[in-house]
Amino acid sequence: MAERQHRIDPAAVEGDFFYVRDLLDREERGKLDRVRDFLVERVAPRANELWIAGESPLDLRDEIRELDITGTYADDRAIAPRSYLLTGLLGMEMSRVDPSFATFFGVHAGLAMGSIRECGSREQKDRWLPPMVRWDKIGAFALTEPLVGSGTALGLTTTARREGGGWVLDGEKKWIGNATFADLVVVWAKDVADEQVKGFVVEKGTPGFSATALEDKISLRGVQNAHIVLDGVRVPEENRLQHADTFRDTARVLKVTRGGVAWSATGCAVGAYEAARGYAVRREQFGRPIGSFQLVQDLLARMLANITACQAMAVRMARLHEEDRLGDAQAALAKMFCTTRMRETVAWAREVFGGNGILLEHDAARFFADAEALYSYEGSRDMNSLIVGRAATGYSAFV
Repeated sequence: MAERQHRIDPAAVEGDFFYVRDLLDREERGKLDRVRDFLVERVAPRANELWIAGESPLDLRDEIRELDITGTYADDRAIAPRSYLLTGLLGMEMSRVDPSFATFFGVHAGLAMGSIRECGSREQKDRWLPPMVRWDKIGAFALTEPLVGSGTALGLTTTARREGGGWVLDGEKKWIGNATFADLVVVWAKDVADEQVKGFVVEKGTPGFSATALEDKISLRGVQNAHIVLDGVRVPEENRLQHADTFRDTARVLKVTRGGVAWSATGCAVGAYEAARGYAVRREQFGRPIGSFQLVQDLLARMLANITACQAMAVRMARLHEEDRLGDAQAALAKMFCTTRMRETVAWAREVFGGNGILLEHDAARFFADAEALYSYEGSRDMNSLIVGRAATGYSAFV
């Protein structure tokens, strides 16, 4: 008996099994499609090349500006208002093609601009955000230190000392994306006077500031992470973020960006699934496509289930954000869950390829490697689980 052929659902091919894209209105879908075209035509062809070279796509900044997806209407009145759902799906699309590109974009538009938007004065927002919207100035976000990762709330060793009309910063930062070329670096430091964490914008060329690229990474190689040294860096008071007075203010930024990582992790899983699904219907063994075998179909079904669960959580998170009801614990849960399911999904995708899965030419290896960084940054799985646990029990188990 001949095997019955069934209609292939395009949504399943693209990893949108429950039609999340249809939640957008027509104008939003048009913008998503334009960004997708840009990513496919301008980012995807060079993704492996830049990954190998360890370079960021700085030459695309003019084209990124033309997409009109950087910043918010509050940053620049020329920007069309954009829903949190569209913003999330845009991040998912970027990571679906290249998680390094998504992170390069997110460090600038999410962490750096978000810090100024959340913690800056009106004058500071007007001074820095419009040129960042235009990509005339690129931003970075410096929180993590060589010996301080999860313990940044209480354990920062980088210090800020008030001197005259300004501040003096001393210390080191590590894993700082975009810092080797950034025009503005948001540095978080502990005020020696009151032991509280404060934010400062250090401009490119400031004496005492140096950023050295980290070598030999195996994940997100298309993002230039740096080891920063601050040796008596003088920052004027007007460059201190005026509404960043404690780590709670830093946490307001991280709440938003953790949600962004959940979307990026989902996109990474989608990209890996699509690569595996495409390979499964092309690759033949024993005289038939491997996608016709039960074990391979089971892996693809598991991947789609993980992706769909992550999309559902991220969509609800976007709605809560729209309603100003998104809490730290909810963002932490989304980051924890989506990055964990992503890690599982990219491993299954690599498995579909067999030995070919370790070759960059098939893309699965890049998604597999990049997933490790997404799983780790913006708070590890364990730390985010403790944020959720604190919300569930009322007890803090951090120390």
